[in-house]
Amino acid sequence: MRSNGSSLYRITFFLVLSTLAHTAFSAIVRERNGSRWPKPPYKLYYPIDPDYEANCPDVVAYVCATNGFTYKNECFFCIDR
Repeated sequence: MRSNGSSLYRITFFLVLSTLAHTAFSAIVRERNGSRWPKPPYKLYYPIDPDYEANCPDVVAYVCATNGFTYKNECFFCIDR
């Protein structure tokens, strides 16, 4: 009769091993080409009036930019450009 402790270790080992294998193989099998991704609609966030203060929505949808910064959403990203 097996103890519950050894079963827990086997399940944990399997989950960790499968996660590592998935991470390794996904990087090998599929390369990511950033040039094919759609660009954000910058003109949507630029006001016509220069005195207008942009109010970006308080929505968390992180955007990772190539400049090394992560923005809260694409509105903040476009305003910073």
